[in-house]
Amino acid sequence: MDRLGGKSGLPPDEVLVEQLRAGDETAFRLMLDAWSRSMLRLARSFVSTNATAEEVLQDTWLAMIRGLDGFQGRASLQSWVYRILINTAKDRGRKESRTLPWASFAPEDSGPTAEPTRSQSPDDAYPGHWCTGAGSVSWLMPEGAALAAEVRAVIDAALEQLPTRQRAVVMLRDVEGYDAHEVCSLLEISHGNQRVLLHRGRTFVRDRLKEYLAKAERDVT
Repeated sequence: MDRLGGKSGLPPDEVLVEQLRAGDETAFRLMLDAWSRSMLRLARSFVSTNATAEEVLQDTWLAMIRGLDGFQGRASLQSWVYRILINTAKDRGRKESRTLPWASFAPEDSGPTAEPTRSQSPDDAYPGHWCTGAGSVSWLMPEGAALAAEVRAVIDAALEQLPTRQRAVVMLRDVEGYDAHEVCSLLEISHGNQRVLLHRGRTFVRDRLKEYLAKAERDVT
Protein backbone atom coordinates (compact mmCIF):
# COMPACT_ATOMS: atom_id res chain seq x y z
CA MET A 1 0.00 0.00 0.00
CA ASP A 2 1.26 3.47 -0.77
CA ARG A 3 1.64 6.01 1.98
CA LEU A 4 -1.67 7.55 2.93
CA GLY A 5 -0.38 10.49 4.88
CA GLY A 6 2.95 11.10 6.43
CA LYS A 7 5.06 13.89 7.79
CA SER A 8 3.84 17.40 7.02
CA GLY A 9 5.63 20.55 5.97
CA LEU A 10 6.61 21.65 9.46
CA PRO A 11 9.96 23.43 9.92
CA PRO A 12 13.07 21.35 10.67
CA ASP A 13 13.17 19.84 14.12
CA GLU A 14 15.81 22.21 15.47
CA VAL A 15 13.71 25.21 14.42
CA LEU A 16 10.47 23.72 15.68
CA VAL A 17 11.97 22.76 19.04
CA GLU A 18 13.42 26.24 19.48
CA GLN A 19 10.02 27.77 18.71
CA LEU A 20 8.25 25.46 21.13
CA ARG A 21 10.75 26.12 23.91
CA ALA A 22 10.17 29.84 23.35
CA GLY A 23 6.44 29.31 23.88
CA ASP A 24 5.46 29.93 20.25
CA GLU A 25 1.74 29.09 20.23
CA THR A 26 1.53 29.20 16.43
CA ALA A 27 4.21 26.53 16.10
CA PHE A 28 2.42 24.36 18.66
CA ARG A 29 -0.91 24.72 16.83
CA LEU A 30 0.75 23.76 13.55
CA MET A 31 2.14 20.63 15.18
CA LEU A 32 -1.26 19.81 16.69
CA ASP A 33 -2.91 20.17 13.29
CA ALA A 34 -0.26 18.07 11.58
CA TRP A 35 -0.04 15.16 14.03
CA SER A 36 -3.13 14.98 16.26
CA ARG A 37 -5.43 13.07 13.92
CA SER A 38 -3.04 10.20 13.29
CA MET A 39 -1.90 10.21 16.92
CA LEU A 40 -5.49 9.88 18.09
CA ARG A 41 -6.10 6.94 15.79
CA LEU A 42 -2.87 5.28 16.90
CA ALA A 43 -3.78 5.78 20.56
CA ARG A 44 -7.16 4.18 19.85
CA SER A 45 -5.29 0.99 18.93
CA PHE A 46 -4.35 0.50 22.58
CA VAL A 47 -7.44 1.64 24.49
CA SER A 48 -11.11 0.75 24.47
CA THR A 49 -12.88 4.05 23.76
CA ASN A 50 -12.45 7.22 21.72
CA ALA A 51 -12.76 9.26 24.92
CA THR A 52 -9.84 7.42 26.48
CA ALA A 53 -7.78 7.88 23.31
CA GLU A 54 -8.45 11.62 23.51
CA GLU A 55 -7.25 11.61 27.13
CA VAL A 56 -4.09 9.77 26.05
CA LEU A 57 -3.52 12.40 23.38
CA GLN A 58 -3.93 15.24 25.86
CA ASP A 59 -1.59 13.54 28.33
CA THR A 60 0.95 13.08 25.54
CA TRP A 61 0.97 16.75 24.59
CA LEU A 62 1.32 17.75 28.24
CA ALA A 63 4.20 15.31 28.70
CA MET A 64 5.83 16.63 25.54
CA ILE A 65 5.66 20.23 26.78
CA ARG A 66 7.02 19.28 30.20
CA GLY A 67 9.82 17.18 28.78
CA LEU A 68 10.81 19.38 25.86
CA ASP A 69 13.91 20.75 27.59
CA GLY A 70 15.18 17.18 27.84
CA PHE A 71 14.77 16.47 24.11
CA GLN A 72 18.27 15.83 22.76
CA GLY A 73 17.52 15.13 19.10
CA ARG A 74 18.79 11.55 19.03
CA ALA A 75 15.55 10.68 17.24
CA SER A 76 13.25 12.94 15.26
CA LEU A 77 10.87 15.12 17.25
CA GLN A 78 7.91 13.23 15.82
CA SER A 79 9.40 9.87 16.79
CA TRP A 80 10.03 11.20 20.30
CA VAL A 81 6.43 12.43 20.62
CA TYR A 82 5.08 9.16 19.21
CA ARG A 83 7.13 7.19 21.73
CA ILE A 84 5.51 9.22 24.51
CA LEU A 85 2.09 8.55 22.98
CA ILE A 86 2.63 4.82 22.62
CA ASN A 87 3.95 4.41 26.15
CA THR A 88 1.08 6.48 27.56
CA ALA A 89 -1.47 4.50 25.56
CA LYS A 90 0.06 1.17 26.56
CA ASP A 91 -0.10 2.11 30.23
CA ARG A 92 -3.73 3.13 29.90
CA GLY A 93 -4.53 -0.01 27.91
CA ARG A 94 -2.99 -2.24 30.57
CA LYS A 95 -5.12 -0.54 33.19
CA GLU A 96 -8.14 -1.39 31.07
CA SER A 97 -6.90 -4.99 30.79
CA ARG A 98 -7.08 -4.55 27.04
CA THR A 99 -3.45 -4.80 25.99
CA LEU A 100 -1.11 -7.77 26.42
CA PRO A 101 2.62 -7.09 26.79
CA TRP A 102 4.02 -6.65 23.29
CA ALA A 103 6.94 -8.89 24.10
CA SER A 104 4.55 -11.80 24.73
CA PHE A 105 3.06 -11.59 21.26
CA ALA A 106 3.89 -14.42 18.89
CA PRO A 107 4.43 -13.76 15.16
CA GLU A 108 1.53 -16.02 14.18
CA ASP A 109 -1.06 -13.27 14.42
CA SER A 110 -4.41 -14.08 12.83
CA GLY A 111 -5.40 -12.53 9.57
CA PRO A 112 -5.31 -13.06 5.81
CA THR A 113 -2.16 -13.44 3.80
CA ALA A 114 -1.65 -12.34 0.22
CA GLU A 115 -1.13 -14.78 -2.62
CA PRO A 116 2.52 -14.90 -3.75
CA THR A 117 1.57 -13.54 -7.19
CA ARG A 118 0.32 -10.31 -5.54
CA SER A 119 3.72 -9.54 -4.01
CA GLN A 120 7.01 -8.70 -5.68
CA SER A 121 9.62 -11.43 -5.58
CA PRO A 122 12.98 -11.18 -3.82
CA ASP A 123 14.55 -10.28 -7.19
CA ASP A 124 12.22 -7.33 -7.81
CA ALA A 125 12.93 -3.70 -6.92
CA TYR A 126 10.73 -3.78 -3.80
CA PRO A 127 10.61 -7.35 -2.41
CA GLY A 128 7.43 -8.12 -0.53
CA HIS A 129 5.58 -5.04 -1.77
CA TRP A 130 2.38 -5.49 -3.74
CA CYS A 131 2.58 -5.74 -7.49
CA THR A 132 1.23 -2.68 -9.22
CA GLY A 133 -1.96 -3.17 -11.15
CA ALA A 134 -2.93 -6.42 -9.40
CA GLY A 135 -6.70 -6.28 -9.46
CA SER A 136 -6.67 -2.49 -9.56
CA VAL A 137 -9.33 -0.21 -11.02
CA SER A 138 -8.47 2.86 -13.05
CA TRP A 139 -8.69 6.12 -11.11
CA LEU A 140 -8.59 8.23 -14.28
CA MET A 141 -12.25 9.15 -14.43
CA PRO A 142 -14.20 12.42 -14.03
CA GLU A 143 -15.40 11.52 -10.56
CA GLY A 144 -11.87 10.63 -9.47
CA ALA A 145 -11.70 13.15 -6.63
CA ALA A 146 -14.94 11.93 -5.09
CA LEU A 147 -13.83 8.33 -5.54
CA ALA A 148 -10.51 9.09 -3.86
CA ALA A 149 -12.32 10.52 -0.82
CA GLU A 150 -14.54 7.45 -0.65
CA VAL A 151 -11.52 5.17 -0.94
CA ARG A 152 -9.85 6.96 1.95
CA ALA A 153 -12.97 6.35 4.03
CA VAL A 154 -12.86 2.65 3.11
CA ILE A 155 -9.20 2.47 4.15
CA ASP A 156 -9.91 4.26 7.43
CA ALA A 157 -12.74 1.83 8.18
CA ALA A 158 -10.50 -1.15 7.37
CA LEU A 159 -7.79 0.17 9.68
CA GLU A 160 -10.34 0.39 12.49
CA GLN A 161 -11.14 -3.32 12.01
CA LEU A 162 -7.54 -4.49 12.31
CA PRO A 163 -6.30 -6.19 15.49
CA THR A 164 -4.46 -3.82 17.80
CA ARG A 165 -0.90 -4.69 16.83
CA GLN A 166 -1.56 -4.91 13.11
CA ARG A 167 -3.24 -1.51 13.16
CA ALA A 168 -0.36 0.10 15.02
CA VAL A 169 2.23 -1.29 12.60
CA VAL A 170 0.25 -0.39 9.46
CA MET A 171 -0.47 3.08 10.83
CA LEU A 172 3.21 3.75 11.52
CA ARG A 173 4.54 2.22 8.30
CA ASP A 174 1.94 3.27 5.72
CA VAL A 175 0.25 6.32 7.21
CA GLU A 176 3.19 7.93 8.99
CA GLY A 177 5.91 6.66 6.68
CA TYR A 178 8.24 5.20 9.33
CA ASP A 179 10.66 2.50 8.20
CA ALA A 180 10.77 -0.99 9.66
CA HIS A 181 13.65 -0.23 12.05
CA GLU A 182 11.85 2.81 13.48
CA VAL A 183 8.62 0.87 13.97
CA CYS A 184 10.42 -1.95 15.75
CA SER A 185 12.04 0.59 18.04
CA LEU A 186 8.81 2.49 18.74
CA LEU A 187 6.75 -0.62 19.44
CA GLU A 188 9.58 -2.70 20.93
CA ILE A 189 8.95 -5.68 18.68
CA SER A 190 11.25 -7.85 16.57
CA HIS A 191 11.78 -7.31 12.85
CA GLY A 192 10.16 -10.67 12.11
CA ASN A 193 7.14 -9.79 14.21
CA GLN A 194 6.84 -6.39 12.51
CA ARG A 195 7.04 -8.00 9.07
CA VAL A 196 4.25 -10.50 9.80
CA LEU A 197 1.99 -7.85 11.35
CA LEU A 198 2.53 -5.49 8.44
CA HIS A 199 1.89 -8.17 5.83
CA ARG A 200 -1.35 -9.37 7.42
CA GLY A 201 -2.58 -5.85 8.10
CA ARG A 202 -1.83 -4.64 4.59
CA THR A 203 -3.51 -7.70 3.09
CA PHE A 204 -6.69 -7.10 5.07
CA VAL A 205 -6.84 -3.43 4.07
CA ARG A 206 -6.08 -4.26 0.44
CA ASP A 207 -8.83 -6.90 0.37
CA ARG A 208 -11.41 -4.43 1.74
CA LEU A 209 -10.28 -1.88 -0.84
CA LYS A 210 -10.42 -4.44 -3.64
CA GLU A 211 -13.99 -5.34 -2.67
CA TYR A 212 -15.02 -1.68 -2.69
CA LEU A 213 -13.37 -0.90 -6.04
CA ALA A 214 -14.89 -4.00 -7.64
CA LYS A 215 -18.33 -2.87 -6.48
CA ALA A 216 -17.68 0.69 -7.70
CA GLU A 217 -16.69 -0.66 -11.11
CA ARG A 218 -19.87 -2.78 -11.33
CA ASP A 219 -21.99 0.23 -10.38
CA VAL A 220 -20.68 2.32 -13.29
CA THR A 221 -20.95 -0.39 -15.95
